Amino acid sequence: MVCQVISAAMSTQELFVAAARKCLSAGRKCLSVSQSLDLAAQVSAVDLGLKPALLYDSNGASADQVQQYLSSLQSSRLVSKSLLTLDLNGNTLIVNPVTVRSNVEQLFQDSNVAVVDVCHSLERPAITDPRRGELKGTTHDLLLLLRGLEQLKEAEKPHYVGEESEEWNLCTVFGLLLGYPVTYWFNQTESFENCLSMTPLMVTTASATWQADTSAHRCCLYSFSVPSVLLEETQSNLENWRLCLQGRFQQQNVLKDLTVCQSTVTLRSVCL
Repeated sequence: MVCQVISAAMSTQELFVAAARKCLSAGRKCLSVSQSLDLAAQVSAVDLGLKPALLYDSNGASADQVQQYLSSLQSSRLVSKSLLTLDLNGNTLIVNPVTVRSNVEQLFQDSNVAVVDVCHSLERPAITDPRRGELKGTTHDLLLLLRGLEQLKEAEKPHYVGEESEEWNLCTVFGLLLGYPVTYWFNQTESFENCLSMTPLMVTTASATWQADTSAHRCCLYSFSVPSVLLEETQSNLENWRLCLQGRFQQQNVLKDLTVCQSTVTLRSVCL
C-alpha cells in the first residue's frame, strides 16, 4: 500500500521529511532530517528539469519503497506525476522521462556529451567516439527504453529493466542518465579496472539552495570528474553544460543561489 502523508497543517519541508522517514526505512533505520531534505531538494530538481534523474543511494531502501515515497509526494502534489521510478540492475533511479530522453539524444545530435575511454590497458584516458559499436548499441537501447517510459502517464510500480541492460556499461549509462557532460567508458568484457589510478581529476560540483516555506536547505545537485589531461578537449562540453544549467535555473524559483565549483584530486584507486 502506498504510504500516505496527510496533514494540512504541515509545511512543505515537513511533508517531504515525513514521506521520506515513513516510506524509506531500511531495517530499523530511517533517513535523518538532513538526508530527507537533501532528497527533497534532489527530487524537486528532477521535477523541475534541472537534472534528468536521481540515483537513489541514501540507504538500502528498495525500488518499491522509493516508488512509495514518490507516489506519496505525487499524492500530496509536491511533485508532478510525470516522474517515474526505474530499477536498473538493482540500482534505483527517480527519472524525469522527457528531460533524460532529451539529454541522451544530445549525445548523437549535438555531441554535448564527451565519452572518455578509461580501459585499464591504456596509458592515459582518451576521448572515444560515442558512435562506436558497443556504445552506439547501448545508447540506442537506452533511448528505446526512455521513449517507452514517456508513454507512461503515471506508474504505481517501479519500471524494472531486465535482460536488455545486462550487457550495458552502467558507468556510461549512469553518466548519461544523470546529465553529466562527460561520462566514462571501459571495455567490461576485458576488465572492470580502469587507468585512473594516480591520474589528476578535476571534480565539478554544482550546489544550490532549496527554498521551501520560510527556511532554506543547501545541497549538492551534481558532482562529476574529468581527467585533467583532457580538460582542453572537454572544455566546450563543460561550458555548454554550465550555461544550460544556468539557463534552466533562471526559469524556476524553487532552487536558488546556484554555485559551480571545481577542485583537483588524485586518488590511488578510482571505483567506477
